[in-house]
Amino acid sequence: QLALVESGGGLVQPGESLTLTCVASRSRLDYSNIGWFRQAPGKEREGVSCISQSGHSTDYADFVKGRFTISRDNAKNTMYLQMNSLEPEDTGIYYCTQLRYCLNSMSYGTSFGSWGQGTQVAVSS
Repeated sequence: QLALVESGGGLVQPGESLTLTCVASRSRLDYSNIGWFRQAPGKEREGVSCISQSGHSTDYADFVKGRFTISRDNAKNTMYLQMNSLEPEDTGIYYCTQLRYCLNSMSYGTSFGSWGQGTQVAVSS
């Protein structure tokens, strides 16, 4: 079981940037594929991006491709989501969670474990 804590959210204007951080509280032995999800008000949770255990493979949802970059530093047990050119549609609570796979969009359905509190991102003018 891996405990993950999200941080870095905030209120920004359209076009601005944020970097979200996801820290694993356990050792690297518990490290795995990680996905970022978000849930906008009144909408279902959706997959945003994922990164493989090694960091070699990544995936992005179409609505963030070219704007967001996912990365990880396994030595620090930390994952990042660099979000550029933010839009109001990016507003929501962002979560990181373990995935069994990070191969394509289907991987977002392979999440397991409990969900944390997430970090709130609000993009508004």
